[in-house]
Amino acid sequence: MIWRDFEAAAPDLARLGRAKLEGPGVAVLGALRSNGAPRIDPVSVHVAEGHLLFGVMRSHKQADLRRDPRCAIHSAISDPEGTDGEFKAHGRAILVTDPAVRDAPAGAWWPTFPPEAADVYSLDLESAAFMRWDWAAGEVRVDRWSEAGGVTHTRRGYP
Repeated sequence: MIWRDFEAAAPDLARLGRAKLEGPGVAVLGALRSNGAPRIDPVSVHVAEGHLLFGVMRSHKQADLRRDPRCAIHSAISDPEGTDGEFKAHGRAILVTDPAVRDAPAGAWWPTFPPEAADVYSLDLESAAFMRWDWAAGEVRVDRWSEAGGVTHTRRGYP
């Protein structure tokens, strides 16, 4: 499901996620290496034309996504306790070929490069979650969404 449809299905979660991703303008991409091991790299993320877009230059992560599109996007964490919360989205990276979508984000770096120099992907979301940590209460609150389960809210103690 593209971001626009996610916003319709889970508007509060999408609002939190968008703020966590676009606020700092950088997130962490998790992809799978050819041997199945995880690879993480920073990426610039933008919501435009109803898509959650991210670009990658010619690199190992580009080869990873071309081979196996399964991936995760994780928001930047601003402090060790994660008091601002963290957003995670899982899905598949879909190569964007439509120039109107590819070049839509204001401030994205990739429109300044020739199309062959960078791939731009739209995340086809399968699930997402926003986690808030309350260290004083020893609790984490999790708002989770999936196509099958819709939106759920849980609280759990830790450690």
